[in-house]
Amino acid sequence: MVETYLARWDLVADGNPIITHSSDLLPVRRAGRPAMLKVAREEEEARGAAVMVWWAGEGAARVLACEGDAMLMERAMGDRSLTAMAHDGRDDQASRILCAAAATLHAPRTTPRPATLVPLDRWFAALAPAARAHGGILYESAVMAERLLAAPREIVVLHGDIHHGNILDFGARGWLAIDPKGIVGERGFDFANIFCNPDAEVALAPGRLARQATVVAAAVRLDRARLMQWVLAYAGLSAAWTLEDGEDPRLALTVARVAAWELGLESGHARHRR
Repeated sequence: MVETYLARWDLVADGNPIITHSSDLLPVRRAGRPAMLKVAREEEEARGAAVMVWWAGEGAARVLACEGDAMLMERAMGDRSLTAMAHDGRDDQASRILCAAAATLHAPRTTPRPATLVPLDRWFAALAPAARAHGGILYESAVMAERLLAAPREIVVLHGDIHHGNILDFGARGWLAIDPKGIVGERGFDFANIFCNPDAEVALAPGRLARQATVVAAAVRLDRARLMQWVLAYAGLSAAWTLEDGEDPRLALTVARVAAWELGLESGHARHRR
């Protein structure tokens, strides 16, 4: 499929292919300009492409062509990294950049939303079964998610995976998003993944979650307690996905426990102390 679109869109390979569980990517040039060819292998990626087209380059990489499972988009060529920023003492600045990028994506558009968007309650489908199977903090996360999803606020098209590796340096165009998931729901959800990223060293540093909750809540004008509720819900969902994949869920579970402690939930407090 990649070869097909290289010929169809008159592209020249400009780097090594990147293979993920959900798509094939190849750095390319089109008329001498850098771009990224992405061919989806899962429905989630196709939904994301529809959202990228809908954003029309406002807060996200521009889509240069889109057909079937393939998308050609502008390529990030800047050398700044939010992960590096978070590691070198500029965690607050990195979080504010993530927040500003998300806010641009959440801004109202005049065109109709993509028809393929998945509601946020469906996105959380894996959490309840994991909570029944494992209990503990996953149960608390599931209860919180059910409460939040039953009474959503400020419904927007969500990116669905805002973190330090999905907001990239596009030079003069600034910090722009890639790799959305094609979901719709309360805007507060989009900020929860910041607290599980960019890695365990940063995310689990003592006091980090509480500090970034204050930074993020102020940056995007969210109620801090409700933001923390979304962190608890999302971290549980992330742990559920990790368990499904047979990987280590400790990072997400720890974030969930710290969020529960911050919210004053007694069992979360006890587990975090242990």
